[in-house]
Amino acid sequence: MTNHSEPADPIDETVVTLRTPAELADALPYLLGFQPENSVVLIALHGPRGRFGGRVRLGIPQRSEDWSSVAEQLAQCLVSGCEQREARPDGVVAFLCQEPEAFAGDASGRQVMERLRPLAQALRTECGDLDVPVLEVVCISDGRFWTYCCPDQRCCPAEGNPLLPGGTSVLAAATVYAGFQVGPAQGRIRARLTPWRTATASDQARVLHDTACALVPRILDDGGHAEVAAETLDLARRVMARLAAAPPIADRLEADAYDDELIGHDEAATLILGLQDRTTRDRAAEWMEGDEAAPALRLWRALARRCVREYREHAAAPLTLAGWVAWSLGDLAEGHEALTMALIADPHYAFALLLHPACSADSDPEPIRRILRGERSQRDAVAQGRSDRMALRSDARQHAEAAVSGEKAERSAGKPQEAARSKNTEGAEEQEGPRAPEAASPGGSPDPSDGADTLDHAGAGVGVRAAPRGRRRPPRTSGPGPRPAGGAGAGPRNRRDTIRRGARRDR
Repeated sequence: MTNHSEPADPIDETVVTLRTPAELADALPYLLGFQPENSVVLIALHGPRGRFGGRVRLGIPQRSEDWSSVAEQLAQCLVSGCEQREARPDGVVAFLCQEPEAFAGDASGRQVMERLRPLAQALRTECGDLDVPVLEVVCISDGRFWTYCCPDQRCCPAEGNPLLPGGTSVLAAATVYAGFQVGPAQGRIRARLTPWRTATASDQARVLHDTACALVPRILDDGGHAEVAAETLDLARRVMARLAAAPPIADRLEADAYDDELIGHDEAATLILGLQDRTTRDRAAEWMEGDEAAPALRLWRALARRCVREYREHAAAPLTLAGWVAWSLGDLAEGHEALTMALIADPHYAFALLLHPACSADSDPEPIRRILRGERSQRDAVAQGRSDRMALRSDARQHAEAAVSGEKAERSAGKPQEAARSKNTEGAEEQEGPRAPEAASPGGSPDPSDGADTLDHAGAGVGVRAAPRGRRRPPRTSGPGPRPAGGAGAGPRNRRDTIRRGARRDR
């Protein structure tokens, strides 16, 4: 199927007719983009001329008891995928690819063919139940091919037929002319993703253990979880920048070895463990296109190679990320292989279970890309809004501080004048002479306490009230009563004046 988000391949515009099982066997690498190994492949056919459509591929299960369920799942996946993308297929061509080395002891291609015959029959049955006939089933093994649908020994002998020399068929010439290249065999793809088995693996396993002891408690802690996620993503960005700045190397295996040198054991361990968090992994999956995609894919491959020994199960996260980015970049072969390896590492890994059938059916990855783009845009918008609010608060704080500084400066400038006025007032009060003791009652004897004591008592609950308006004051005592010391008019006029003087003193 053509990726709807990209222009059609030039080869799709070239019509090549395949008439024999030999031509079908030779065409398989060009139809998939790589040479499959240990695989069952279904390719849909459309229309009266049998135009090639969607395709699915899966590794052949080792246990023959699983073949029936695998055949059912593959048939349903192919038919439903074709219905969603274009139309229900009119027929199917199936391929079984397995080398004799997959069995213990000596074996031949013919023995492989006979062993896989029940799987071929299961595929024909399951597709037939969906009203989609299987027109041909070809077995490829040990440089030869067999067909399960032709009983004629003259054209399909029991010992099989040799494969055509590579690159000599009409389809091979058409693909070269169109600029289409067949990718590496599955074995070379797996080699770039397989964990180390060298002496260096021991050092990496030790660092993984030490890092896990320090990092896992922080990940499980509510307070440290967000910090670990931020640190993981920041480290991943820095390592990606380092890989992007490295000089390009043409040979893929040499390039992988150089990438391994650029990543320290501690960095790899921190990233592997940090990516076990689902939210952090989803954030990393957003590096799927543009300038971020290529260095991200190199990083995920390198981390998959570092999941050594007892940490092999941890490879599900980087393998799934590698498969996703490869698929998003259009490399269906590596995408499918990486996702398959992720499910081998952890059969219940949800992200790989989501991506694997879609990648196997050659579906368009654009819907998933749109989801990840939307999440990233929404998060960036929230972060921008938070940044704007912080900037506004900072501006307001600066304005407030400036206003306070201005008020302090004005007060400092006005202090000499206030001091001068205060000094003049004190001098005037001193010229008035000594103050008389304040009266406790309108006509009573002198009170020895001063105004401050009067305020304290008033605060303690002593009722001190001025005479209500409209009432006359009590008459003055007849006869020459005692007058307060200090002369006439020296004492306060009433108790309200006493309270006011005490209040001024407390300030």
